Amino acid sequence: MNIIYYHPFFDAQTWISGMKARLPNANIRIWEPGDNKPADYAMVWLPPYEMLASRHDLKGIFALGAGVDAILKQEQQKPGTLPAGVPVMRLEDTGMGLQMQEYAIAKVMYYFRRMDDYKRQQSQRQWKQLPAHTYDNFVIGILGAGALGGSVAEKLAELGFTVRCWSRSEKHIQNVDSFYGNDQLSDFLKECNLLINLLPFTPETQGILNYSLFAQLKPSSYLINLARGAHLVDQDLLEAIDQGYIADASLDVFAQEPLPGMHPFWTHPRISITPHIAAFTIPNIAMDTIFANIQRIEKGEPPLGVVNMKTGY
Repeated sequence: MNIIYYHPFFDAQTWISGMKARLPNANIRIWEPGDNKPADYAMVWLPPYEMLASRHDLKGIFALGAGVDAILKQEQQKPGTLPAGVPVMRLEDTGMGLQMQEYAIAKVMYYFRRMDDYKRQQSQRQWKQLPAHTYDNFVIGILGAGALGGSVAEKLAELGFTVRCWSRSEKHIQNVDSFYGNDQLSDFLKECNLLINLLPFTPETQGILNYSLFAQLKPSSYLINLARGAHLVDQDLLEAIDQGYIADASLDVFAQEPLPGMHPFWTHPRISITPHIAAFTIPNIAMDTIFANIQRIEKGEPPLGVVNMKTGY
């Protein structure tokens, strides 16, 4: 078995040695320009065109990330980057579910306990106790209910929050109300006090966090964006805050990263920024997932996490 590896910034030796420990009889190598030697599988992120274009005999391509929008964009810009007929598999969790839960809970509790308001009062040296939110009057909506969105929804529901999710198709998550399809988006939004975005990034979801959407939330709602920066129309968020639709926003992802130094988000008093740290791929868990999928393929079983090239996830 031959496996080729390419990632522009991951530590290659960690992945090579880790996969060799799991597949001691496999030949696992870092792909370099001019390498046309046989390969059964590829582990990649943002692969150069010449790496995979002619490899129609691959059994599978493992995208080293939960989202596959970047690698699919490569294919759109230069067709053939991903050889036709070869399944592309995403890493559906790889330890990121727990990290997303932690980040979401931290931010949800910050807003639920009105820490944003108390922080602003502190800057004004104002001593004033504010009416508390309660679990029954604080509805959390989650855009996206896949591996990550579903895990966050389930955990917040376990903590006692009223949680609803919206996705392309109906989901069944314990104690979480499921809304799905474009026809149900407005009904989903109108009761939300706090909105968490964990949608996959596709042409259909680009710019979905816009002024029209914000205006359908309850007044003075909160926004947490953990998916992709291009889901958000930056200027629309600023206008929604000015109009009182959004009380405060926490953003971990941005259309341009690093965020340019002159961007208004840096200094806005109602916007909090983190540098894309909500969740990271944990190599050992990711390699366990890839190993299990290779075993499935070698046994003639269907692999898990295969990307639908039409929907983009």
